[in-house]
Amino acid sequence: MRLNSLRLTNFRQHAETFITFDTGLTGIIGANGSGKSTILEAIAWALYGQEAARGKKETIRSLRAGPGARVKVELDFELGGHRYRVERGLTSAELFLDGSESPIANSLTGVTEMLRRRLGMSRDEFFNTYFTGQKELDVMAAMAPSERAQFLSRVLGYERLRVAQRLVKDKSRLVAAEAAGLRTALPDAANVERMVADATTRLAQANDRVRMSASRRESALATMSAIGPRWLAAQQEREQLQQALAELRVAESEAAAYARDEERTSRELTEVMAADEELQRLAEELKPLAQLSEELQTLDQMARDEGRRNALLDTERTLEEEVRRLRERRSKIETAPTLEEAATLELEQMRAMLELMEGELEAKRTEWVRDRQEAETKRAALRDQYAEVKEQRERLIAAGEDGTCPTCERPLHDHYRSVLDHFDEQMDNLIADGKYYTARIEQLEEMPGEVRELDERRRAAFEDVGKFERRLAKVQLAVQELSGLTRDLHARGQRYEQVRKDRESIPGGYDAVRHAAARRDLDRLRPLDARATRLATLMERRPVLESERDRAAAGQASAQARVAHLSARRDVLSFSEQSYAELRAQHEAAAAELRTAELDAVADAGEATGAQAALARATQSREEMQRVRGQLDALDRQRRLHDELDRAYTDLRTDLNVQLRPEMGEIASAFLTELTDSRYDELELDDSYNLTVIEDGAPKHVISGGEQDVANLSLRLAISQMIAERAGQSFSLLILDEVFGSLDESRRQNVVELLRGLQDRFEQVILITHIRQVSEGVDHVIDVRYDEESGCSVVKQWEPGMPDELELFAAAEATD
Repeated sequence: MRLNSLRLTNFRQHAETFITFDTGLTGIIGANGSGKSTILEAIAWALYGQEAARGKKETIRSLRAGPGARVKVELDFELGGHRYRVERGLTSAELFLDGSESPIANSLTGVTEMLRRRLGMSRDEFFNTYFTGQKELDVMAAMAPSERAQFLSRVLGYERLRVAQRLVKDKSRLVAAEAAGLRTALPDAANVERMVADATTRLAQANDRVRMSASRRESALATMSAIGPRWLAAQQEREQLQQALAELRVAESEAAAYARDEERTSRELTEVMAADEELQRLAEELKPLAQLSEELQTLDQMARDEGRRNALLDTERTLEEEVRRLRERRSKIETAPTLEEAATLELEQMRAMLELMEGELEAKRTEWVRDRQEAETKRAALRDQYAEVKEQRERLIAAGEDGTCPTCERPLHDHYRSVLDHFDEQMDNLIADGKYYTARIEQLEEMPGEVRELDERRRAAFEDVGKFERRLAKVQLAVQELSGLTRDLHARGQRYEQVRKDRESIPGGYDAVRHAAARRDLDRLRPLDARATRLATLMERRPVLESERDRAAAGQASAQARVAHLSARRDVLSFSEQSYAELRAQHEAAAAELRTAELDAVADAGEATGAQAALARATQSREEMQRVRGQLDALDRQRRLHDELDRAYTDLRTDLNVQLRPEMGEIASAFLTELTDSRYDELELDDSYNLTVIEDGAPKHVISGGEQDVANLSLRLAISQMIAERAGQSFSLLILDEVFGSLDESRRQNVVELLRGLQDRFEQVILITHIRQVSEGVDHVIDVRYDEESGCSVVKQWEPGMPDELELFAAAEATD
């Protein structure tokens, strides 16, 4: 991993900081509290998000920035042959690859998870390996012995072997489970062979029955062929006899029908003779029928006219009464138009007055509501501000005089009491303002009297307007009714005159008594007239009846002749019903035998087909059993191969772990020799990875704190070098934060020279320290100081050997 640049915007005390990182040894130098460790925190926050930051998310934003100011860290770095740019804020994050304008991840969790996968380490593993602070040099000492081995295996990549071995074991279990499943479903070989033998025997027996059924069917066909012609001839003779008998019955039926027709026509002719005499008698009685019908028609018309005249008279009386009522109503509402104009003008004046009142009321009520809401908003803001100041004061008291300022994070020391008094003064002012606005809210809780009085006046005016609107509506209805009354009165008058004229035009003289007598006489003659009409119709059928009687006599003679001919033909035909029944029984028996033989042949053929299918299934089962046995053999070979691979992984991990401690001890010993000017030439690691310094071939169990730091630093450098060597090229970064705390000047120089010599393995080495003398031995300097006037960290980059810059910052630091 190689860092290119870092930009911080409103990140803690860095308002706007941009840093570029070059290869070689870089020193980030500044006084305590200047913000140099914040640069390391910003790098970690850009890569791993909130879990890498100190405190809560709300404390990240610079105290000098506004509440809505944007917080952003932009980190540009190279990893694995690709260039990445991550931009992270409090609520968003984006990751760009190789200069692309489109992000490959665009959420807080998405960016964090993708970077974790690309780096191949969690935040703790990354920090414990490549980021080293004075307090973290002995991180392995805090671990249990088993945890140390797991930690080293994980950071050195040995855990991948464990993962691969677990996959091999899982695959072996899957293969074993699949083989067990195949064995469970594998049929018994003896049963399969028995099924094949049974199917073969069944097929042979079925073929024998098929041959026997075919022979029986041929014999039944021969018998059927012999009886068939005789049975056909007997059927033809029987059909001829039945046809002759049927024709004889038809002829006899025709003769009987002709006899009935002749008898009927003779009877009807006798009735016609009697009808002629009755018709002459009825003609005398029906002579006055025509005159009586004409008179009745005239009387019916006069009766209808009389009824219409009475109806018109009733209508005339009704119309006269309606005209009288309409005239009375019109006289009552003739003044409605004048009243409408006066009421309309008065209503408009009242509405205008109501509109003015409503406008004034709305303005007063809006002013009252606005004052109350403004007071509530200000009180809520004061409460939030009071809670924030109270929290800062409590943090200040908890930190004490040796703590840092909760706003600028600088050490308090002598300023503790003045800062505490400042917080108390702020809280007192906030309490006084809060009480004022609370009283103001209580004052505005009730509606002002002026607004309430104006609302009552508006309500009274609204009721008056409603009353006048209802009154105007009644007047307008009366105006509309007046127009309708005029039209109705005119229409009723015209209708009355027309009805009177129609009534006077109807003639009188209707005699109801004569009308009833004429109707009785006509009712008496109408049945006689109907009887005469039927008799006349009967007289008209006389020629037809005579013709039908002659035709019936001729048909009867012809039918009797046909009956005699067919009787003679029946007597000629010789047919024996007994012989026919015997021949039919023989034919049915032969046909039944033939059907039985055919059904048996079909059944035997089906049995042969089923036996053939059973043999095919048994053969297929045998082949499937052989195929499954082949699969089982392949799975057994595969399982043995995975078991062997599992043992190989175990041996490989064992060998690697056995080689790990000697190799790590050898590399750490080389670092220790250089850091101690060859005073100590060996660093030994036991089975639990406990450190032991060897001096002149003998273990030194008691060493000073500085020597312990040097030993731990050597071990951490050895771990980092081994990771870089095994990664090939992925990690080329080493960051050391305040590792010179317990080292004297000589050993500090040794550490710097050692780190300079690691450039072939670590392309970038970054030292974070407050010791300014270290700047003389590094390649690049990033100088960080805190500006009291702006309340922000100021960063300058320069190269060693630039006296102007050096003197400038030295003077600034002395002033601070």
